Amino acid sequence: MNVHFEPVIGRYMHVELLGKPHRVYVEEAGPANGIPLMCLHTAGADTRQYRAVMNDARILKDYRVIAFDMPWHGKSSPPAGFQNADYQLTSRDYLDLIIGMCDALQLDRPVAMGCSIGGRIALHLALEYPQRFRAIIGLQAGAHVDPYYDLNWLHRPDVHGGEMAAGIVSGLMCPKSPEAERWETLWHYMQGGPGVFKGDLHFYVIDGDIRARVGEIDTTRCPLYLLTGEYDYSCSPEDTRDLQRRIKGTQAVIMENLGHFPMSENPSQFLRYLMPVLDQIRAANSSKNI
Repeated sequence: MNVHFEPVIGRYMHVELLGKPHRVYVEEAGPANGIPLMCLHTAGADTRQYRAVMNDARILKDYRVIAFDMPWHGKSSPPAGFQNADYQLTSRDYLDLIIGMCDALQLDRPVAMGCSIGGRIALHLALEYPQRFRAIIGLQAGAHVDPYYDLNWLHRPDVHGGEMAAGIVSGLMCPKSPEAERWETLWHYMQGGPGVFKGDLHFYVIDGDIRARVGEIDTTRCPLYLLTGEYDYSCSPEDTRDLQRRIKGTQAVIMENLGHFPMSENPSQFLRYLMPVLDQIRAANSSKNI
């Protein structure tokens, strides 16, 4: 029997976030003294999306990769009393959640990498907390998105919300991505809690719109990298090029044969684009430590 354990360690952290006690699931891999790389998952999903990043020996040589399931997502439970209110993610709560986790994990200026809603909040982090991060990587990081479907279908008693969510996001992936990886990405969405994907999209569609402020982002305080899959209409290549024009010093790359979930739908293709960025961040970090 051929048995193989991955280098990923998962634990539960008891921590106060947003004024309430939470039990948050955290995964990490890599050396304890490595450059912290905080990975932020997409709406309605969880840390499993970063499984390839957390298993890549090249990355783990220099980086301590950390990912956590946001409350309500994956293995992280909602706070006590959740049944008395609808879940709805706001920009302020999202920012406070991330900064709170960085503080709880005692991370020294980590690199933040987020996708979709994680990519959107990456722009907010670059604007509000550049001093807290040594670099920020936005995957599918548009400043806004116009609604292109009725969110109410995601939380109805006569509709399976998980299957509905998977149906919606399936069209955002590149059809050339490997079938197994595409379906695993959809499986993550099928397992989401009732109303969670819809609650995340409140931030993505309404509250998190940052179009009016992206020009204020100062990349001299914190480098900003944008990696966008060419096959995505939620955050299109043109959306990314527009951000590059409006944010001075932003480095942007359009990734071929990738869609809205690059790190999970086609990991090997995604890593071809991510590695040069991580190498550049590592080199900059090394030069500052000389």
